[in-house]
Amino acid sequence: MRQAPVFAVVGHPNKGKSSVVATLSQNDAIAIALEPGTTRRRQTYSMTVDGEVLYTLVDTPGFQRPRRVLEWLEAHSLSASDRAETVAAFVQQHRDDPRFHDECELLAPVAGGAGIIYVVDGSVPYSAENEAEMTILRWTGRPSLALVNSIGPEDYGDTWEAALGQFFQVVRRFNAVRAPFEQHLSLLRAFGQLEPGWEQPLEQAVGHLVHQRRQRRRQAAELTARALVDMLSWQEQRTLTMNQAASQSAEALAAELREKWYQHQREREQALRVAVERLYQHNQIRRQEAALSWHNDHDLFSEGSRRAFGVSRSYLATAGFGAGAAGGAGVDALALGHSLGAGALVGGLIGAAGSYFYGDRLAVSALNLGPWNQGLQTASFGPVRDTQFGYVVLGRAVDHWWRISRRNHAGQDLLDLEPTSSHWLNRLDRTSRRDIQRAFELCRKKRRPDSETRDRLAQAMEAAFQAYDDWRLNPE
Repeated sequence: MRQAPVFAVVGHPNKGKSSVVATLSQNDAIAIALEPGTTRRRQTYSMTVDGEVLYTLVDTPGFQRPRRVLEWLEAHSLSASDRAETVAAFVQQHRDDPRFHDECELLAPVAGGAGIIYVVDGSVPYSAENEAEMTILRWTGRPSLALVNSIGPEDYGDTWEAALGQFFQVVRRFNAVRAPFEQHLSLLRAFGQLEPGWEQPLEQAVGHLVHQRRQRRRQAAELTARALVDMLSWQEQRTLTMNQAASQSAEALAAELREKWYQHQREREQALRVAVERLYQHNQIRRQEAALSWHNDHDLFSEGSRRAFGVSRSYLATAGFGAGAAGGAGVDALALGHSLGAGALVGGLIGAAGSYFYGDRLAVSALNLGPWNQGLQTASFGPVRDTQFGYVVLGRAVDHWWRISRRNHAGQDLLDLEPTSSHWLNRLDRTSRRDIQRAFELCRKKRRPDSETRDRLAQAMEAAFQAYDDWRLNPE
C-alpha cells in the first residue's frame, strides 16, 4: 500500500504555519496564537476521510538561528551533490543541542522525506534575512512549495513572490483563514506535480475531499430536516390530577407549558447548530449572537426574526398551493380520475388560502385540556400553528450551515450570526417549495410526516442550501 504524502510546514516564527496546518488538516484544536514560539515541538496531523489517511502535515517550530545553521552546512559540504546528506548530518549531530532545538525539529521530517510548505507573511515587507532559511530548505532537495499567507492588512505579496520564485518550485498566495475550499484542492494538485509518486494519491485525496464535502451537505440537510419536523410538531404536555387542576389556574398552567415549549425550541435549535458544527469538524466554535429571549430582536420567536427570515404572503400562497394540490391529488385518485383534476384544484386553493391567512403573524399555539380519564387530565401546549415559524427556523439554520461550511479551521474569530433577508427563497425551485410547505403543514396539523415526506424535505433542504449559497455569492 502506497504511503500517504507527508508535508512539513516550516518558516519563521509567527507567520501562520499553525493556521495553514489547521486549515489543511481540518483541525481547529491546533494551538494558534499571536506571540512567537507557540509551537515548540513538531506535531503531526493527518487528514483522514472514512478512516483513510490522505496526507499528513507536520507543524514545526520556526527558524531561530538560520544563519548559524547555514554557516555550519557550508563548512561541512564538499559539493552540491552532498547537500541533502549534510543537512541530515546537521540534524543528527545537533538534535540534543538546545541552541538548535527548533531547527532540528523542523528539519528532521524534511530529512526524513517530507515535502516542504514554506510559509511567509505577505503583509510585512520582504527581508533578505529569510534567504538563509530558504537556502537551507533548498539544500534538502525535497519538493517545495511556498505560501504567501497575509496576516495583516498590508500587501507585499508581489515582492515576496518574486523572491520566493528563486528558491521554490511553486509559489501561491494562500490566506489560511479565508481561502476557499477550491484553493485547498489546488494546493494538493500542485504538490502532486512536484513529486511523481504523489500525483496519484493526491489526486485521490482531492476526490475524497470533494466527496466528503457533498456528503456533509447531504447529512447537514438531513439534520436540518429532522430538527424542523421536531420543532414544528413539538407538544409540551403535563398530566394533572384533580387536586393539581383545582390549585392552578388555566392561565398559570398555560404560561408554564408555554415557557417549557419555548425552552425546548431554543435547545433543539442549539442542538442542531452543534450537530452541524461537529459534522464539519468545528469543535471549538465560539458564537457571537444575542441571547435567545422573548424580547430580543434575534430571538427565534421575535418579530425581528420573522421580518428577517419569514416569507411573504405571496410566497406562502404559492408554496401552499403546491402542497395543497399534492394532497388534493388523492381525491382525484379516489374518484378514479372522474373529477377531471378538481380535487387537486380545490386542495391547492385551500392550501393557498390557509397559508395566506396564516402569513400575517407568527402564531404559536394555545393551551389544550384533554378529557378526564380515571381522575387524570392531560394538558398540552403546541404544536406551532403558523408555518411562518418553520421558515424562521429554516432561515436561521441555512445561514448557520453556510457560515460553518465555508469556515476554515484556522478561524479563531467569533461566529457572528446576524439575521439576513429571506429573498434567497425566491431562487428555490417549485418542487422544493412545495415539499417544504407540505411538511410544515402536516406538522401544524399534528400529523408527523411519513418517511417519504421526510426524505423529500431533506432533499428540499439540500436545494435550500444551494439556493442560499447562490444568493450569498450573487445577491442581485
